[in-house]
Amino acid sequence: MHELAIAQGIVGGACEHAAGRRIYRVTVAVGALCAVVPDALRFCFELAAEDTLAAGAELIVEDVPARAACRSCGREFTLRDAIPLCECGSADIDISGGRDLRIRSMEVSDSCARPADAEATAER
Repeated sequence: MHELAIAQGIVGGACEHAAGRRIYRVTVAVGALCAVVPDALRFCFELAAEDTLAAGAELIVEDVPARAACRSCGREFTLRDAIPLCECGSADIDISGGRDLRIRSMEVSDSCARPADAEATAER
């Protein structure tokens, strides 16, 4: 089950960018060609998030459709079947989307934010 390794990567990346703040929600975009089962990913995310800044966080999975362009007729289309064929019958296609898996956004706590230059301001 590769979802566990993916979930560990998501948690690690989110915690790194959270800069010590608690994570409440993480939204990921998952391409249709990644062969990721969303429910399995959510389950693994819960496990991977235990004892981290993401413990108890919600994982939102957004599906990204697979896209392709036919080299024969130039048509761009969404792949709907496991066998990638253009409506013109050609299998000579270039896959242009649906392989990505990325963190789109995350919601974190924001305790009394200090200005970026707080130290410089305090010295004056």
